[in-house]
Amino acid sequence: MPRRIRIKLKAYDYRLIDRSAEEIVSAAERTGAEVSGPVPLPTDIRRYTVNTAPHKFEQSKEQFELRTHKRLLDIHEPNNDTMEALSQLNLVAGVDVQIKG
Repeated sequence: MPRRIRIKLKAYDYRLIDRSAEEIVSAAERTGAEVSGPVPLPTDIRRYTVNTAPHKFEQSKEQFELRTHKRLLDIHEPNNDTMEALSQLNLVAGVDVQIKG
């Protein structure tokens, strides 16, 4: 049994990622495990510039950005109940979950 479980969450919407983090923390604390986090990690920002009229007006451009929000959770001293509670969670769609033992 691992002595720590590290959970990394990624999502485009910060409200979804915060709601998922709260669900994971409450499920782990119900089983008696100690939880560190959620720790907000730096947001990845990808910016794109697109020409709106590619032939005549080269100065008219639109700019878009895509933000990826990230959170980090550590669960210390998990037991079998904690593992079972985490596996039975139904998290919202749009949140990428990575679990390392």
